[in-house]
Amino acid sequence: MTSAYLQQCRGLIDAVERQTATIEAAADLFAGTILAGRMVHLFGSGHSRILVEEMWPRYGSFPGFNPIVELSLSFHNLVVGANGQRQAMFLENVSGLAERILRNYDLSPLDSALVVSSSGCNVVPVEMAQEFKRRGVKVVAIISRAHSDASTSRHKDGKKLQDFADLVLDTGAPVGDAMVEVPGLDTPVSPGSTVGGCLLVNSIKAEVAARLTAAGQPPKVLTAAARVGAKRATELFEGAYDEHARRLAKLYERIGL
Repeated sequence: MTSAYLQQCRGLIDAVERQTATIEAAADLFAGTILAGRMVHLFGSGHSRILVEEMWPRYGSFPGFNPIVELSLSFHNLVVGANGQRQAMFLENVSGLAERILRNYDLSPLDSALVVSSSGCNVVPVEMAQEFKRRGVKVVAIISRAHSDASTSRHKDGKKLQDFADLVLDTGAPVGDAMVEVPGLDTPVSPGSTVGGCLLVNSIKAEVAARLTAAGQPPKVLTAAARVGAKRATELFEGAYDEHARRLAKLYERIGL
């Protein structure tokens, strides 16, 4: 079973590599936003939140990204009861919630956004992309193309995430996401969208870092003390978090004006 899953993952690597030109285009867009002193907004509901946090903040990442994480849509560990999964799955299909979320930010056409949804069919991520576009913000979408094509949108107009995206990237995961058939079990296990998605966001991250460095603005990368020593690691962390705060402040300074 392990070999079967890893073989499927090798296919995901190939699927991501075939999208190099689109990855580079996304990096051009995001680097332009960061060089302009603005932020790349990140959003994903459900388990797509994983890719938001993979992009920033963690080791090997850098400021310039605004992770928009709604706990009501992605706090999964309780499963049932208060704050349970049933409520989260209900809320991610409530129309109007995306507009309420973005009401908190002073967005600019200089900004850009990454919106993640494996199916591309749930209402909140679709409306999030729609609201970004309405405000002049360019959108990069990450979906699982095969799964999205086989799924039915819950958006009132039948639109999917990719319908509101300037660039679309595909995790390469199959219909239903799970990739391993177990003998005697009638449903597959072990999803692939997170693996494919992590390959995509880290490829974008590397390309953006290269562009920022080439432009004379090398990013402050969160780096382990084991790699650069405690003093340098602390300097990088504090500098990165301070830069994040300064960039974030711009998103609030003109709210309501």
